Amino acid sequence: MKSAAAGGIVTSLSALSVRGQDALASTKKPSSSNKQVKQSVMAWCFSSVPTDQLIAACAEMGLSAMEGISPKYYPAMKEHGLAVSLVGSHSFKRGPVNPSNRAYCVSKLRESIDLAVEWNCENVITFTGMRVPGLSDAASTRNCVQCWQEVIPYAEEKGVNLALEHLNSRDDSHPMKGHPGYFGDDLDRCVEMIHQVGSPRMKLLFDIYHVQIMHGDIMRRFRQNKDLICHVHTAGVPGRGELDETQELYYPAIIRAILATGYPGYITQEFIPTWKEPLDSLRHGVGVCDV
Repeated sequence: MKSAAAGGIVTSLSALSVRGQDALASTKKPSSSNKQVKQSVMAWCFSSVPTDQLIAACAEMGLSAMEGISPKYYPAMKEHGLAVSLVGSHSFKRGPVNPSNRAYCVSKLRESIDLAVEWNCENVITFTGMRVPGLSDAASTRNCVQCWQEVIPYAEEKGVNLALEHLNSRDDSHPMKGHPGYFGDDLDRCVEMIHQVGSPRMKLLFDIYHVQIMHGDIMRRFRQNKDLICHVHTAGVPGRGELDETQELYYPAIIRAILATGYPGYITQEFIPTWKEPLDSLRHGVGVCDV
C-alpha cells in the first residue's frame, strides 16, 4: 500500500509538471509585464540553449538583466536592453577561508569590481570557500573577514557591493544542488561575517533555494536581514527545478513578502530546467514571480 501511495504521488506530481509544460508551450507572450520585480536569469542554468538565442528570449520575456554569462556577451545583452545583474569572481570552492587563497581572491575580486563598474553593475559575488580540515570556525571566519576587509575599501571607492552567497551543504545529489563542506552554509554565520567586515558595501546574496534547505522560514529570515540583502536567487525545492507545482515553496507569496520590505534589487531565476523546452520553463518561472 505504501508503494502504491508513493507511486501515486510521483505520478500526480509528474502530471502537474506536464500540464504546466503543455500550458506554456501554447503561448510565446512575454511573461513579465507588471514590472514590479526586476527579474534576471542565471545563464549557466540554461547552457543547453545557444547563448544568442537565450539573450533574445530573455529580452522578449521582459527580463531586466542576465548574469552568469561570459563578459564577451555583455555587448549583445546591452543591444537587447538587458543589464548585467551580477558579476562573478572567484569560485565557491576556492575561497578566502583557506589563507592560501587570499591573494587569488583579492585579485579576482578587484578585477571583478572593475568589470562591474564598466558595465554599471552594483554587485560582485563572493564566497567563503570550502572548510579546511583542522581549521576552527573562529580561524575560518577570521580568514574570510580579513580578506574582504582588504578588498572592501576598493569596493567602497568604486560604489560596488561584495555579495556573499550562503550555500547549502546538505544536498549531495548533484554538484550544483548542494555544496558539502562549504563554510558559509549557515545564514547567521554569513550575517555575522558581514557585520565583522564593517562596511555598507559588504552585503548578502539571499538564495531562497539554499536558505530553504538549510533553515526554512524564508519570509521571516528575509525580513530580519533585509538591510543587508543586495541580491536574490530562486529555485524550486527540492531538486532545484522549476517554480511549479512539484516543489514545496509558493513563490508568489515569497515575492510579495520580499517586495513588501522595500527590496529594490534583482530577483534572479537560478533553477535547473527539467521541462522538455527550457525556455518554456524559464517563461513559466518569470510569470510566477511577476506578482
